[in-house]
Amino acid sequence: MDLLNVGLAFLEGVALIVSPCILPILPIVLSSGIEGGKFRPYGVIAGFVIAFSLFTLLSRKLVQWFGVDTEILRQISFWVLLLFGLILLSETLSGIFASLTRRLADAGQSVIARQSKRSEGFWSGMVVGGAIGLVWTPCAGPILTAVIVQAIRQETDLQGVFTVLAFGLGAALPMLLIMMQGNRLMNRLGVLKRHSLGIRKAFGAVIIATVLLTAQGSLFHWNPSLAGSGSGQKKAAAPRLINPLPQPYPAPEFRGISAWINSKPLTMQSLRGKVVLVDFWTYSCINCIRTLPYITEWDRKYRDKGLVIVGVHAPEFDFEKKEDNVRLAVAEHKIQYPVALDNHLDTWANFQNNYWPAHYLIDRQGRVVYTHFGEGEYGATESNIRALLGVGAFSAKDKPMKETMSFSLNQTPETYLGYARAVHFSSPQSAEPDQITAFTYPKNLSLHHWVLKGKWFIDAEKIVAQEKGAALKLRFSARKVFLVMGVPPRKNVTVNVSLNGVPQRGINVNRQTLYTLIAQDKAKPGVLEIQANAPGLSAYAFTFGN
Repeated sequence: MDLLNVGLAFLEGVALIVSPCILPILPIVLSSGIEGGKFRPYGVIAGFVIAFSLFTLLSRKLVQWFGVDTEILRQISFWVLLLFGLILLSETLSGIFASLTRRLADAGQSVIARQSKRSEGFWSGMVVGGAIGLVWTPCAGPILTAVIVQAIRQETDLQGVFTVLAFGLGAALPMLLIMMQGNRLMNRLGVLKRHSLGIRKAFGAVIIATVLLTAQGSLFHWNPSLAGSGSGQKKAAAPRLINPLPQPYPAPEFRGISAWINSKPLTMQSLRGKVVLVDFWTYSCINCIRTLPYITEWDRKYRDKGLVIVGVHAPEFDFEKKEDNVRLAVAEHKIQYPVALDNHLDTWANFQNNYWPAHYLIDRQGRVVYTHFGEGEYGATESNIRALLGVGAFSAKDKPMKETMSFSLNQTPETYLGYARAVHFSSPQSAEPDQITAFTYPKNLSLHHWVLKGKWFIDAEKIVAQEKGAALKLRFSARKVFLVMGVPPRKNVTVNVSLNGVPQRGINVNRQTLYTLIAQDKAKPGVLEIQANAPGLSAYAFTFGN
């Protein structure tokens, strides 16, 4: 939540009470509270807040539907707020603005006055409140325009709603006090008149200071993408990307992140002005692991040039949701860029992602301009990073890392063992869900198929050995074979590996992660067998590589 923007919206709401031509409206506000029933003031407040909120949120949706660049709105909001602050600070500017809008305000007074006499209850108060909001719009145009723009450019719907509600609350509180105090405050109106200039100037100074703090230097930063062709300067040419998206779109926000590693919490708004690479990965995925050397190298080469890499860790298995496990993997792979733990896949869903690994490249305006799913295309991805950063083409001394093939002809596909996604299981006994079953090997085993021996518990995402000697056999085709395995806390299980009946080695399984079982000199078929020397071994999925 961007609390600074929410606080600024609240301040803008309060500032409505000292906007340049507010005094003609104050008697209407006072009479709405004095002449009506006891619930009428609350109706006026509700009508004002609801009318403004509906209009603002509808504006936000229209901007999203038409795909308006939020960076432009960001710049507009800063300048509008500065203009409003200057109007409040200057008595001359306040007078000019008041004279320009007074006719509209005066015309609105008669409409509100007629409506306020029709009934005295809550619902008529809501109508009056809505009308007051419409009359106030020309009077306090810069304030309302600024808060509308602020709400529109928020990165999430929730942030937009909070911005609108904060403004409504800020506007409602002084209005409600005026209506509740009634004649007592009317008698003191002279005090408000005498000090209104000082109050307005104080609000103007605070708002200008807040804008400068929020802008963080971007207010006067020349952005070529916002320059028009008629400004006397040429619009900067867009970087030439390899396989760019035909229609870039605003980068979705990080949502539902349970923890951040190597960084404080980040938002797309806070990353505006940077080139961002979002990498969806999970630490037991071999395809993800094979991309990490490239990604960590890009972080080393381009971090100081403006690249921010965010690894969104989206777990495939339950054990990958544990922060300690992810932190250990981050340390093992020497990852120094921010890693976000997306344990409930909220950010995954927000990006509408479907793959591990998945790469989303985002330009300085916060737009996704290039995507790649799976391994490969490292040279193209790095070239696009360089183009967005303005680094230029590769030189003879600065070449991309050499890409290595990770697939072979007729390679065995990724093979899950839990009953939720298991395929090619060929033991004579059926794998009953959530039960312990004693299995035996069949006489023959087809390519890409696997079988069990001994007692195993069959879970939705894994199988668990229930006795010493429980074994698994797989006929595969690949150069390397990997298996995600794990054991209960503070337990070690030795897994004996054999290839084509020949013992290879013993693997000490002491935590839940990806283990390398076989690494041959070239891709070829074979029969792999693993055997646990104690109960408690969990096996999740086989993956393969060249």
